[in-house]
Amino acid sequence: MRPIIHWFWRDLRITDNTALHSAYSRGEAIVPVFIWDDTLLGWPHTGSAARTFLARSLASLEKNLAQLGHRLIIRRGSPEVELLRLVRETGATEVHTNRDYEPQSVVREQRVAEALAANGGLLRSYKDLVVWEGREILTGSETPYTVYTPYAKSWRTRTRQDPWPKLGPAKNPVRGNLPSLSVAEVTPSAPPAAVHYPLAGEHAALESLKAFLLSGVFKYDTARDFPALTDGTSRLSPHLRVGTLGIRTAFARLTSAFPAEGGPGSVGCRIWENELIWREFYNQVLANFPQVATACFRSEYDRLKWSGTRGQFAAWCAGQTGYPIVDAAMRCLNATGWMHNRLRMIVASFLTKDLLISWQEGERYFYEHLVDADLAANTGGWQWSAGTGTDAAPYFRIFNPASQGAKFDPEGEFIRRWVPELKGIPTDLIQTPSENPLLLARCKYPAPIVDHAVQRGRCLAMFKAVGEVPSKL
Repeated sequence: MRPIIHWFWRDLRITDNTALHSAYSRGEAIVPVFIWDDTLLGWPHTGSAARTFLARSLASLEKNLAQLGHRLIIRRGSPEVELLRLVRETGATEVHTNRDYEPQSVVREQRVAEALAANGGLLRSYKDLVVWEGREILTGSETPYTVYTPYAKSWRTRTRQDPWPKLGPAKNPVRGNLPSLSVAEVTPSAPPAAVHYPLAGEHAALESLKAFLLSGVFKYDTARDFPALTDGTSRLSPHLRVGTLGIRTAFARLTSAFPAEGGPGSVGCRIWENELIWREFYNQVLANFPQVATACFRSEYDRLKWSGTRGQFAAWCAGQTGYPIVDAAMRCLNATGWMHNRLRMIVASFLTKDLLISWQEGERYFYEHLVDADLAANTGGWQWSAGTGTDAAPYFRIFNPASQGAKFDPEGEFIRRWVPELKGIPTDLIQTPSENPLLLARCKYPAPIVDHAVQRGRCLAMFKAVGEVPSKL
């Protein structure tokens, strides 16, 4: 019997893996391979934080496979070239893989399929990254949903696939010494922030999920918006990004943890479920409207006249805007590769609606620095904040950074952690230290680089120039 190649990409796990399960159940030997594709993983497409986490997850996968007698082959280069080479080396005629919906990945998969077909081979791809793919949930008029709430309502009416079982021991091992790189040879130099990353690998992902579902999820509704709380969110997004956690497993275990509807903790469970469905929603938006990777979902907003300066963008990147909650968030990102979700909304709103700088600039910066850099979620979140995306009430939602800070970091605990200049500032001034210029000068913290009230008016005028402001304003 001929072996089957399993091509890993965003599915670095041996449990609940659709394509891997399908290949193993066929009875032939499995040849697991990961191809480090610099066109997708090299700078500037993916930053050092995400690449380092991916490499650590790959090392964990290699050990998990070895324990079952499977050897992970690691190659570097173009997938169509390396997979054809591996087909010839092993005698395999099929390559199994799980689909990705990012535009570059879609094109890459097509190239691989064509190259294999031209040489008598076959690529079999499977749905694995999401529960429901791009055109599996449609409106009554058979079009993709572009608003979250009706999409989520329809999503919940469907019966989900159970998680797939764990990979079994190797059978009919492939003979010969197949060339392979070591994980170390594809691991980027770890940046200083690496010590802050979550533990990588499937075991770490499952343990983190277990811990969150034991307690954190039941208070998720009240704790999720406060960045000073270390256990307010699941922090599972890096694992979902590289696939060390299967999405079916996440939903199945959440369902098992769910209290009776209306019981203690049920609201938190429901809200976390909403967040997982948001992930599904943004992936189907990207699959159906791939232009959102670089352009506005609402095409009229591609005409917006962004007027912010490079100096203002640099201040935002460095956490030197004079708005404490914004600066604390950006400094945290730069140091750790992580940013709390509420803070992502605050800094994105500030960049686009206070500094009047294009969301594409911020999205690119996030993608280059986040450990959980995910194109669908990143572009979806940035366009939601900018008011150019899939939202029923878009651009006139303008966050006041001082008010947001007062609401979600009322004691300034998170701010003081990341903006040490403000440690001695009284709590009643921690969000607006510029109200006391002498104190501000003494602590050597910058004055606000823009006036929020003024910029709010300019933002509305900028949007009005390409479309009328709704009458509710």
